[in-house]
Amino acid sequence: MLFALIAGHITKTKEWVACHRKHHAFADREGDPHSPLMERLRNIVLKGAFYYRKAVWQPGVLEKYGNGTPNDWIERHLLAPRNWLGIALMLGIDLWLFGWVVGPAVWGVQLLWIPFWAAGIVNGVGHAFGYRNHAVKDASRNITPFAIWLGGEELHNNHHADPKSATFSHRWFEVDIDRMYIQLLSALGLARVEYAREL
Repeated sequence: MLFALIAGHITKTKEWVACHRKHHAFADREGDPHSPLMERLRNIVLKGAFYYRKAVWQPGVLEKYGNGTPNDWIERHLLAPRNWLGIALMLGIDLWLFGWVVGPAVWGVQLLWIPFWAAGIVNGVGHAFGYRNHAVKDASRNITPFAIWLGGEELHNNHHADPKSATFSHRWFEVDIDRMYIQLLSALGLARVEYAREL
């Protein structure tokens, strides 16, 4: 729930899912909400979050690509009407951890840092530089085999080759930290893996 509140300051679940699904449907061609081949790498890296917003504001995008997303109490009462709570909660945590002087500075960096890495680097660099395990139709690349910094998204080509998999590592030397998180949550009964690619 804490992650959902913090992530909610960027977008609602339905909006993120719709943009992500549209990206997969049109990856690196006309209609892709954030392709560096269509919009230039520099624009995606620096303005990736704006491309997300622009995509979900288009008529019909949420209805077509956002169906089947959660509509639970957290979505209805926190994320949808009060998505500013994520920003406020993050500020409160930063003030508590770092104090009244450093806390707001850390908070400001986080507000820029999260969209830069999540929207800019993953969707920009992940379609411009790196190696490929799979000859998919788009230009997706694995940025690095050690998918720790961006929660597994560094293995972006693997994700595009098998988007329904709960794991991103496809070769013996690839490390996907999300796989470990999902296994832990599954062991605690907080997640259910429907499909995970085996190495």
